[in-house]
Amino acid sequence: MSSIKTISSGSTHKHLAMWLLGGGLLIGAALLGALGFFVFTYLPVGQAIRNLLAWLFATNSTHTTWYITRAAGWVAYFLLWFSMVWGLAIPTKFFERLISPTFAVDFHEYISLLSIGFVILHVSVLMADQYLPFSLAQILIPFISPFRPVWVGLGVLGFYLTLLVTLTFYLRKKIGQKKFKAIHTLSLVGYLGVVLHAFFSGSDSSLPAVQLIYISTFMVIVFLTSYWLVNARQIKKEKDNRSLPSRQTRPVRQ
Repeated sequence: MSSIKTISSGSTHKHLAMWLLGGGLLIGAALLGALGFFVFTYLPVGQAIRNLLAWLFATNSTHTTWYITRAAGWVAYFLLWFSMVWGLAIPTKFFERLISPTFAVDFHEYISLLSIGFVILHVSVLMADQYLPFSLAQILIPFISPFRPVWVGLGVLGFYLTLLVTLTFYLRKKIGQKKFKAIHTLSLVGYLGVVLHAFFSGSDSSLPAVQLIYISTFMVIVFLTSYWLVNARQIKKEKDNRSLPSRQTRPVRQ
């Protein structure tokens, strides 16, 4: 039995390493791609590259960067939503019979990092957009955007909360399990900010199909959050009952 457990554990760690390596490569590629894009945009040598890209992909069109940032935003939203669904399912022990708890938590972390990578790509391309360009300050500081400042600002705050929660994965041992869980609940507030940002400032939000996607995914989170709260209360109640001292009947003196 011990050899089987060792093999299973080794296989799990091997797959986990592959997932983390793949996620790191994707995030690194997104960041390097965004950095390289701006370097070649503002350096003199970049003119030849811009001409080549314009000839191959029509990157000089005002719609190209807009399509890229929209696509990156969609991918980032679905990854964040999937991370929320996965994270809310972990405390319910839904994955216990399917995968190890360690893998479930690490995969949750991996999805969160991947969503952050696509958010960075989403906002980076906005600074190069010719139709509605954003400055670095307008991207980093909430509620100063020239385009729907309230809803864009909520998206910025939602990203900051998501980033904070993701960073606590690496501070878990230092801050302790109790603080880690408390900070982790902020992901619900962050997701709410992202949903409001996408629903009210997205260029596709007027489409019924897009509205259905946002509403249905949001309702899934509402249901899982409600189930998580009920389940947590039930677990706490069971622990309190077990911690009560057992009543012992004393013999009655006659």
